[in-house]
Amino acid sequence: MRRAVFPGSFDPITNGHEDIIRRALPLFDEIIVAIGVNADKKYMFSLEERKRFIEETFKDEPKIKVETYQGLTTEYCKEKNAQFILRGLRNPADFEFEKAIAHTNRMLSKIETVFLLTAASTSFISSSIVRDVLRNGGDYTVLVPEAVRK
Repeated sequence: MRRAVFPGSFDPITNGHEDIIRRALPLFDEIIVAIGVNADKKYMFSLEERKRFIEETFKDEPKIKVETYQGLTTEYCKEKNAQFILRGLRNPADFEFEKAIAHTNRMLSKIETVFLLTAASTSFISSSIVRDVLRNGGDYTVLVPEAVRK
């Protein structure tokens, strides 16, 4: 079974995240959307809300599981018997950052990272931009899946 982990904080999930996950479905038998828990980070949405947003967004897709985890992503992948880490790339800065992590992960665990380029229509969206729009009372609805808009 080809299993991939798509890790992130998803605070909140965006249309860009959704696009990457949906486009990755034909590549894998199962995708685990893994919400990382970092006690030092301040989140806008609770862990339960973030998990519910993702589960609702993919409620009709049996190949997608949503879980939470702590610690190293590679250790979580080993625990879940996942051979791949899925990542989306929006720009050259993302590539440089993600490339260093991917090389380290492969050296330490032999887990391959699969990169998908974001669609042009979502390449500017990030969770931090969505949070900023929300904090300032802007219209965030075009940036996130319906589950977040509710």
